Amino acid sequence: MNEILYGRNAVREALRAGRRKIYKLILARGMKETGIVADIATLANKSGVPIQRVERRQLDKIGDFNHQGVAAETIQYPYAELEEILAEPDQRQETPLLLMLDCLQDPQNFGALLRTAEIVGVHGVVIPKRRAVGITPAVVNSSAGATEHLLVARVTNLVRTMKELKARELWIVGLEDVPQAQLYHQSDLAMPLALVVGSEGRGMGRLVRETCDILIRLPMRGKINSLNTAVAGSVALYEVWQQRGIG
Repeated sequence: MNEILYGRNAVREALRAGRRKIYKLILARGMKETGIVADIATLANKSGVPIQRVERRQLDKIGDFNHQGVAAETIQYPYAELEEILAEPDQRQETPLLLMLDCLQDPQNFGALLRTAEIVGVHGVVIPKRRAVGITPAVVNSSAGATEHLLVARVTNLVRTMKELKARELWIVGLEDVPQAQLYHQSDLAMPLALVVGSEGRGMGRLVRETCDILIRLPMRGKINSLNTAVAGSVALYEVWQQRGIG
C-alpha cells in the first residue's frame, strides 16, 4: 500500500535517504523552483523519480495539511528489525543509545522527539505495535524528515524487549516525574543505555516503569507541573549527548 508524503523537508529527506521507493514527485505548477524546491527536483532527477506538476488545488485535495506545494507518492515507511538497531553502534564504533517510546500517540510530539533523536545520533528507536502512533506522513512531516534517516523498530511487547536489551548489557533509563527518580543531570548517562519515554498524560505503564534500571526526572519550579513529552525527551537526549562529549 502506497502513501503520500507532504511538505518540503519531509520529501527532500526521503529522497536524500533513499530508504523507500518513491514512485513520483508532485510539485505545484507555477511555484518558484528555487532553494529547497530546486534541491528536491535535482534529487528526484538524479534518482530517476518522475516529476508531475499539477495545479495547487489538486495537491489541496490530498488532505487537510500544509503541503507547501510538494508531495511524493511512496511505499510505506520501512521499519527496521531490532537486530539492525543493535548492530548500528558497533558499525559507528559508539556507545549504544536507543530511544524507547511507551505508547506515544500524538503525531506532533512523536515527530518532534524523533527529530531530536536523529540530531543527537540515536542509534535506533523502539515503539510498540499496538496503542501507539506509527511512522505516518504526519509524523514524517513533523519530524522535518528525520524519520527517513532513523532506524525505527516496532515490537510486540515493550517490556520483553527491555529485558532483552538488559541481557545485552544496556541500561534501561526511564524518564518519569516521580519522587524516587534521580535528577537527570546527576545521573550517569554515558553508559550503554536505552532511554524510555512514556505517553502524554499517563507517562509509562507500570510494568514498563518497574522494568527500568534507573528513573530520572527533570527539575521544575513553575506553577505548571509537567513538560510536553517531546520537550522532556529532547532535554534528556541532549544530556546524554553532553555527558558523552558533544561533537
